[in-house]
Amino acid sequence: MLVTGAAGLIGGEVCARLAARGHGVTAMVRKVREVRGNDGAQVAGATVVDGDVTRPLMGLDPAAFDIDLVIHCAASLEFDAPRDVLAAVNVEGTRNAVEFAGAAGAGFVHVSTAYVCGTREGVIAEGPVLAGTRFTNNYEASKAQAEAAVAESGLPFVVARPSIVLGDHATGEIRDFPSLCNVFRLMARGKVGTFPARSNSTLDLVPVCHVAEGIVRLAERFGNASGGYYHLVADTPLPAAELARGVARVAHFPDPQVVDPDSFDADSLRPAERMLLGRMMATFGAYFTRSPRFDDSRFGNVTGLACPPTDAAWLDRLIAYGIERGYLPQAPVSERRDNACPAAAARP
Repeated sequence: MLVTGAAGLIGGEVCARLAARGHGVTAMVRKVREVRGNDGAQVAGATVVDGDVTRPLMGLDPAAFDIDLVIHCAASLEFDAPRDVLAAVNVEGTRNAVEFAGAAGAGFVHVSTAYVCGTREGVIAEGPVLAGTRFTNNYEASKAQAEAAVAESGLPFVVARPSIVLGDHATGEIRDFPSLCNVFRLMARGKVGTFPARSNSTLDLVPVCHVAEGIVRLAERFGNASGGYYHLVADTPLPAAELARGVARVAHFPDPQVVDPDSFDADSLRPAERMLLGRMMATFGAYFTRSPRFDDSRFGNVTGLACPPTDAAWLDRLIAYGIERGYLPQAPVSERRDNACPAAAARP
């Protein structure tokens, strides 16, 4: 199997799991040549090759590879990037990867996003993007276009749709902190003291271990999975306001206030906070105001997987790991317990 984006968070963990199970792994990278799992350990046994999805055939010679599947993880994840930038990487880059797979005689596993549902709410089925879907940002639109390119290619394919990927379920560990984690950091550092979120809005946050294992099983069961769209998502989405509540549960963090975005007056804030909150909401605000519910029954039937609980306790582990790594502020030395995790005691 050839994995694009192998230096990334999902791609690296997919490579680690494939290699550990004895699969032949070709890990395609562009700038960073190290391929590491989520635990930071270098993946043993993978063949690393340089490639670029923005070039025809990804800059590779298909005849030089003996592969059964391309697992396409490479993508730009910047929600607010210009449309042409996202089109070059996420849309044309996918076409180049599909072209390579076709020339190599391989099937295609495409890693997309559950949020190609756009502004739709309620139950979201595992199927093609519905005509007329309105998207909240250029990233969602580019991933929907990429899915269409895969489906139209004529290759046997699988579309894997993770939701918002965060740390390991058991430990909270994550090799690289994704952009959503900056929301925690702004609140934990007291830079933003208000969190605008509608009372009925939810976030579908999913552990990286569930996503990587799901992609591997879809690849291993490609014959049964072929032609399908699969949600790799939370068992139950969290209320969006839980992001602020998770910060408030840490004793040495501020207590951000959840406010209604429809009635909150940002002009009441000090200029610096207003600017930071404006940037945060421009990127993530749409995710704090809606409540899609992703059906993953087809994914469960094919893979036999069920996501572990994505509850407040898991969120606390994610935050504790961020503190341990120094991504989030540690408690003052005087407040630390001799043998305790730097997360400190939670508020009662």
